[in-house]
Amino acid sequence: MKIPIIYAISALLLMGCKKDDNGMINDNNPFLSTPIVNISLNLNLPEYNPLRFPGNSVIINNRGIKGVVVYNVNNNLYTAFDLSDPNHVPSNCSRMELEGIIASCPCGNDTNSYDIVTGQHQNDENAYPMQQYRIERIGDVINVSN
Repeated sequence: MKIPIIYAISALLLMGCKKDDNGMINDNNPFLSTPIVNISLNLNLPEYNPLRFPGNSVIINNRGIKGVVVYNVNNNLYTAFDLSDPNHVPSNCSRMELEGIIASCPCGNDTNSYDIVTGQHQNDENAYPMQQYRIERIGDVINVSN
């Protein structure tokens, strides 16, 4: 009688765990929602070919909140972040612009800029980090999801 109860409790505890979230979804950010993202990038297609080489990035428009940037760190590690400034309510100017590995917000006197390798704000450790998505490479396909 005790064994089925132990199995039932164990099953409930395991079902409550998220699959490999690594803290990537920032549920505490009051500015951003968490859109459903499920993107497959075939590296054999010309528009995604830059992701075969470390140090390159690709922007996928019309996905996420304001677009998604995918960056190849070293062919084993890729990152994917939303291009909506995490420290603003999404607006006409809150889509960040990319220069190298720095994403910057063009809103007015805003000085928000973020590293697309880590997602962290460049100057303010108390600022919200960029919204990150899960990323997995299987062969020549990169899957971005949440």
